[in-house]
Amino acid sequence: MSKTIELIFDFVSPNAYLIWQPLKAVAEKHGADIAITPVFLGGMHKLSGNAPPFVRDAQVKGKNEYAMLEMNRFIARHGLTKFKMNPKFPFNTVTLQRLLLAVDPGERAGLVEALQPGVWEQGLDMTDIEVLGNILNDAGYDAKALLEKTQDPAIKQQLMDNTEKAVERGAFGIPTMYVDGEMYFGKERLGQIAEQLAAAG
Repeated sequence: MSKTIELIFDFVSPNAYLIWQPLKAVAEKHGADIAITPVFLGGMHKLSGNAPPFVRDAQVKGKNEYAMLEMNRFIARHGLTKFKMNPKFPFNTVTLQRLLLAVDPGERAGLVEALQPGVWEQGLDMTDIEVLGNILNDAGYDAKALLEKTQDPAIKQQLMDNTEKAVERGAFGIPTMYVDGEMYFGKERLGQIAEQLAAAG
């Protein structure tokens, strides 16, 4: 019986980028698959009453500085040296998230890997359709066809439904992961996820 890590995902989260490769390594080690559920983080925040940490914690002396320290520790530990903050952050990812729904679920990981470097390594403006289209075409996708699908009412509704259902299940931020119904939030939970997968045999 195959094991699955469900990843609640939005490209706008730098932590979603940072956890991706380490989570893949954990999944591979324990013979698990990663199932990506695209959501819209802005909608999750609105529905859950949450806010981006840099906004929420702005008035808490030292908290954002410590969060940055932990981020840098994580980057160093996992060798994620290509990471850099996108100058457009925070940016609207509705189109990017709909793109993930425009491909088959089994193809979402490939699309994540095709698009993440532009967002979190090259600092590109991914809200620019021409920039996005060029990346898709270079990665071997039919950009025109995929971008047209993002306007499909069914895909638009699916993104809204995914977002609402994620919050109903208890998710309030990204990355959120589920293993056998157990919820884990944050990139710091990799060890706990590995322990649960190991216990599952």
